[in-house]
Amino acid sequence: MPYSPEHAVQTRARIVESARRLFNRHGFEQVTIDQIMASASLTRGAFYHHFRSKDDLYASAVASFVTCNPFAVQTADAAQDLDDPQKLARMLIELYLSDEVLENIDMHCPLYALPSDVARAGLEPQQAYTDLIRGMSYIYRAALEGISDAERRAETMVALCVGGMVLARTTNDAGLRKSLRASARHQALTLLDAD
Repeated sequence: MPYSPEHAVQTRARIVESARRLFNRHGFEQVTIDQIMASASLTRGAFYHHFRSKDDLYASAVASFVTCNPFAVQTADAAQDLDDPQKLARMLIELYLSDEVLENIDMHCPLYALPSDVARAGLEPQQAYTDLIRGMSYIYRAALEGISDAERRAETMVALCVGGMVLARTTNDAGLRKSLRASARHQALTLLDAD
């Protein structure tokens, strides 16, 4: 008896979730298809029913951040309730640079968890990564509507948030982790609030 279309969707989602967690913890090169499938409680043979290649899966794992990550979901849920783009942008800055997000390795955003991996990856992962950058920039740009340099400010805010988290992840100095994110947060909020 063949599997239902819903089963195929659920199986694909399990593989993507498994890959996303493993890529966040170990990086693209260190994780094998066998490890991903074992973590998803599936056999290697099932992989090729859902993905053409590891790059294809990697792109799906990067793109999945906007729907599977609890912090992204929290932001999206709040967006429905927030009519004010300024409040949404402020919430994203605060949440993105928070202790909660930094400490949850499995849920790290690919923008700061995987940049060097994506830079060496194929076109599909790079496109998924680019879409995340553009999505984050869009939220900030919407909050800066009517300001002549909104695009530059939005991109700078993305760079501050992502860069602050990249640097915070790389140091074993707890004080520095905190101050790097506080500095990035301060500068991003200054750009958001300046006229």
